[in-house]
Amino acid sequence: MITETTNYYAVVSQLPEDTEVIFHGATWEEYEELLDQVGEAAGLRISFNNGILKVMSLSPEHEKYVRFIERLISTLSLRLRINIVSFGSATMRKRRDSKGNEPDACFHIQTAAMIGNRIELDFSIDPPPDVVVEVDIHHDSTNNDAIYAALGVPEIWRYDGLEAAIFQLQGNVYVEAEASPALSMITSAVLTEYLALMRQEGEFVALLAFDEWLRSLPR
Repeated sequence: MITETTNYYAVVSQLPEDTEVIFHGATWEEYEELLDQVGEAAGLRISFNNGILKVMSLSPEHEKYVRFIERLISTLSLRLRINIVSFGSATMRKRRDSKGNEPDACFHIQTAAMIGNRIELDFSIDPPPDVVVEVDIHHDSTNNDAIYAALGVPEIWRYDGLEAAIFQLQGNVYVEAEASPALSMITSAVLTEYLALMRQEGEFVALLAFDEWLRSLPR
């Protein structure tokens, strides 16, 4: 769905689930104004790329996968004693690059100590997350790769409802990798396996199985 209207919030506030709207010729000021109007509203993702303003509305199914991935990483952090700082779908933006995006989830791992116990980040000066997560069961997020590359995000995990894939930034493009550079024990196969188990057996069973697998890893 493409519209030329400039009354962005009037359109965005009425979006049904699993809908994408694209505005062309938007200014950075209009992008920031829309972010302020929307606030922390659940179920929306807003991106900006050189005048292209895109808003996606999400479904409960989408959010279920996102929350489960966050719980996997929380379990891993506690079990393996790895400091991981999560900022959910925090808005990442750099005015000088005319780019901004909201991932489904993001994690500081190598940069966790730099972030410390801070509650708010300024991505114009703070390091980008080491990993961002995109759940693409109803929308294709690959057109956001240029935004992530400009923001310096080293790694993307993408899940399409059937399989997970890991991508590493090389130069200005993302190249598929078998394992996560940030968390070497996590591979695309591991993510796929436990997401499938969550669908089949439920979240609790899948998290218990994941924790058992973590405990079996060599130290």
